[in-house]
Amino acid sequence: MSQSKPGAAKQRILIVEDHPLYRDGLRRFIDHQPDLVCCGEADSCQTGYEAAVRLKPDLVLLDLRLRKEDGTELLKRLQTLRPGLPVLVLSQREDTLHALPALRAGARGYIMKEEVTKELLTAIRSVLQGNVYVNQRLHGMVLSKISGGGPAGAGPGDKLSDRELQLFQLFGSGLGPQQIAEQLDLSVKTVEAHRENIKHKLGLPDAATFVRVAQDWLRDSGE
Repeated sequence: MSQSKPGAAKQRILIVEDHPLYRDGLRRFIDHQPDLVCCGEADSCQTGYEAAVRLKPDLVLLDLRLRKEDGTELLKRLQTLRPGLPVLVLSQREDTLHALPALRAGARGYIMKEEVTKELLTAIRSVLQGNVYVNQRLHGMVLSKISGGGPAGAGPGDKLSDRELQLFQLFGSGLGPQQIAEQLDLSVKTVEAHRENIKHKLGLPDAATFVRVAQDWLRDSGE
């Protein structure tokens, strides 16, 4: 994922998280990046909403559980305030019962709190670029359910294996073979072989069409 050029304005991140130590760690991690800066912090739905109104962040990192409140309600309020505001959900719960409502409420990404910092950065930058990013271990269940359904074999969620769906998502998020190979601990040759298999299964004639379809699918799945 590309980073900002020297002198370019940093993307401003609002952190809405009720655990002070975790929130402080996120702030320090974000402020250490050359293209990102934490513009504010909040620890509840109300203070999160007020901070979003006041600070106008480029992206909100949102914990779904805030002082026993449902962060999904804040997510809905944020989308009413600023339709299309990128929100990346951080959750301790790895199940579609929580992921799907968040995505349908307008979240552009959903990852686990325990995810390594490398994936957090990938998710943040992908969402900032307008893509949908889903936690790797949930991608198969979530993306296949929100990709539109239809008869068996109608879409990528039906035609591809779990590994192929994972790579399809990452290509659609803007990553190249080398970046995907490093992230998944695979060889570039293996990633490229998977890409060719996916192209064949989906009937995509070339690399450009492959990337465009992957991006469109991710974008549509977030609606």
